Amino acid sequence: MDWKKASKKTMMAVVLATSFTGFSMIAQQPATAEAFSLGNLGGLEGIAKMGQQFAEAKAKLSSEVDMLNKTEEGSTYWMNYFQQQYGVDNDPVMNQRLTNMMQIMTAAIRQVDSSIDDKPYRYFLNPDKSFNAFCGMGHVMSVNRGAFETVSCDDELAFVVGHEMGHGQKDHTAKSILKSADKKLLAQISSQSLGGNQLTDTICQMGMNISKAHSDKGREWEADNLSWEYMTHTNYNLGAGAAVWQRMIEESGDQVQKGINLWFNPSDHPNHVARRDNYVKKLEAYSGKHVTAKNGDVFVNGKKFVMPAAQENISSEERSYLVMGNLARAYHDGQNKNAVTVKGNTVMMGSQAILTTNAEDESAQTLADRLNSIK
Repeated sequence: MDWKKASKKTMMAVVLATSFTGFSMIAQQPATAEAFSLGNLGGLEGIAKMGQQFAEAKAKLSSEVDMLNKTEEGSTYWMNYFQQQYGVDNDPVMNQRLTNMMQIMTAAIRQVDSSIDDKPYRYFLNPDKSFNAFCGMGHVMSVNRGAFETVSCDDELAFVVGHEMGHGQKDHTAKSILKSADKKLLAQISSQSLGGNQLTDTICQMGMNISKAHSDKGREWEADNLSWEYMTHTNYNLGAGAAVWQRMIEESGDQVQKGINLWFNPSDHPNHVARRDNYVKKLEAYSGKHVTAKNGDVFVNGKKFVMPAAQENISSEERSYLVMGNLARAYHDGQNKNAVTVKGNTVMMGSQAILTTNAEDESAQTLADRLNSIK
């Protein structure tokens, strides 16, 4: 072919025919996929026909994804599909906690994204003991029992739930499926060797894999940042985002990949330290640069306020981010204009509780006096 003389239309057909180079998610019979071999194109007419067939296949895939993602029928399908795959945990206490979280987070999201009312979330608790949650197409979510058993409080789990709802609000799974569609898959759709229930099953398998591990670091960051935005419209402790990632660091390491792992085992998620520090920076900004925390120490206006003692199953550093969250909220809401007082064992800045001391902490009065002097 004389590429210089080829028409723009012909060139576009070639691009359409050869640009789908994602990953193959399904291994079905080749059927008539060999009809799409470049060796059998039959000149420009064949190339144009091939491009048209791929475009039609992609449109069919997009239509099926839209049905599963945007309709009540699709949402019902996903709910049944996920429950069959993962099972349902009927623990009444955990289910009530999850329902409360979903109601609070839905109300928060509504304040920044009213489209949530067009497609309400469906959710369930599953019995998996690992720390995870996921959101698939159709705004169907599930939280593992292990997530409830891992985190120290609902404030931390709410950040995880908000992250998954961020994926849902931005249709990350549906977008990833369309982005992942490779030439073989489109050839199977176009040749009608993959259609009907087979196509739905294939999309569901892709969607399930993507929902559990979104293969795009940029979308992970977007979901983290959306979770923060949603949480600012709740009464949850804003330090819980940094706290939950500190807990993950303590339990599984920072997951920083170095050297050869960056080439042969690239992570599709930001590492734990980066995610924690992202939330710390947001807390600093939210407080008007009055508050920060590092290595377990909490600083106010550049002066050390406290290193909280470990408490039950919470380390000193994890707890420090919860204290930072309370302080950030107090400064953001103007409570720093009021005196710091003590109520029982709780240090208060105006009406905002800062921390409740335990036997290993300095006394509440000592901390209140210090905070009064540096606030």
